[in-house]
Amino acid sequence: MGGTLLKNCAAVITDEGKGPIVRRNVDLLTEGPTIRAIGEHLEGEALPEGTSVMDAAGWFVYPGLVNTHHHFFQCFVRNRADLDWTKLSVIEWLDRIYPVFSQLNEACFYHSSVTAMAELIKHGCTTAFDHQYNFPRHAGKRLIDRQFEAADLLGMRFHAGRGGNTLPKSEGSTIPDEMLETTDEFISDCARLIDTYHDAGPFSMRQVVVAPCQPVNAYRETFVESVALARDRGVMLHTHVGEGESPVMQARHGLRTVDYLESIGFSGPDTFYAHCWELTHDELRTMAASGTGVSHCPEPVYLVGAEVTDIPAMAAFGLRIGLGCDGAASNDNSNLMHCLHSAYMLQCLASSTRAHPVPPPVDFLRYGTSGGASLLGRSDIGRLAPGMAADLFAIDTRRMDYVGTRHDPLSLIPRVGIGMATDMTMINGRVVWANGAFPGLDEAKLAADAEAALATINV
Repeated sequence: MGGTLLKNCAAVITDEGKGPIVRRNVDLLTEGPTIRAIGEHLEGEALPEGTSVMDAAGWFVYPGLVNTHHHFFQCFVRNRADLDWTKLSVIEWLDRIYPVFSQLNEACFYHSSVTAMAELIKHGCTTAFDHQYNFPRHAGKRLIDRQFEAADLLGMRFHAGRGGNTLPKSEGSTIPDEMLETTDEFISDCARLIDTYHDAGPFSMRQVVVAPCQPVNAYRETFVESVALARDRGVMLHTHVGEGESPVMQARHGLRTVDYLESIGFSGPDTFYAHCWELTHDELRTMAASGTGVSHCPEPVYLVGAEVTDIPAMAAFGLRIGLGCDGAASNDNSNLMHCLHSAYMLQCLASSTRAHPVPPPVDFLRYGTSGGASLLGRSDIGRLAPGMAADLFAIDTRRMDYVGTRHDPLSLIPRVGIGMATDMTMINGRVVWANGAFPGLDEAKLAADAEAALATINV
């Protein structure tokens, strides 16, 4: 079982469980899928057989980023002027864009997943959760199977959120009939995916999350059965919450979304919600009390134009917080590193209207790493320390871009931002991106194949 020695790193962001700290001028040694040691002069020790040595002079080495909310398939509908939602409510935008989503075929779901994961990896993301809720009838049921295939190709650590929609438009949802499933169909396929792919062991590369799309577009029984299945199989739960739908839920069920989900048990330490920008402080306290986490997606906030998610309150109340890109239809990129910068800057913008202070920049780095790992129920990723997964990325700071910034590696990404791809990304001890290329893969061919798949549909 070979390894990699990163020799003479300018800085390594380590975390023994008490928060990130900087270690200067040290080596980092991996063995198989794990970090074996971080310290000085490791080359003088007995190295695992087959260890390769990389000169890391000038490199800042960070724990791999953990993306906790995405919709990979939306990569095929980004940068579309005709789908601009800046003048629409979220619900109105969904009414416009769902008919487009319903046209995608199986090949589109595979190639859009390759596209999204490749961009994530280039920018330091080593674990990705995708909320795949779009199952057009003509595309079949094996869409997440194809996503696992894409993850294997690129070497991505992948958590698949099996989403679904069950409420028809005639009963108040925004979902075209072509995208609807029954609760039995949805639960049955969740169970199939768990049985086929879910690996709960250390350094697992494949996990499954039961993730009905959103309460406003599903029957109550869909969420009740989701809770029962997830708790029986020991997997995580996820859904969209607090992005404009709470008044609809109040009118329909007599409860806003958080209380509705609490009432059926769709909450707790094994549950995380996406967005949550419209929630009251009392609702945030309810989530904190139950241990429910939140995946904050900062970049769609620019487009929604409604309000900036109250991360300071969430932090003050003790919520578990992670970060997500969200789908490319409401973000237009798959760059989680950029989201760390956006998240921090947005909170600074809104700070004068908030009751709680903006968390320091290092906390936003934590949200994107160990915070995301916590949301996904992982204790083996999100930190750089001996025994943890060898998931990391490196930035060579010997460039003009970083002059004057190198004194504070902890704040560099949230405060300054990184405007280029990493110099190296490693997942589970394997280098998956280095020197501007995916080792063993032809990026130009991957891109051409994706464009060809996109050209087969009328979107």
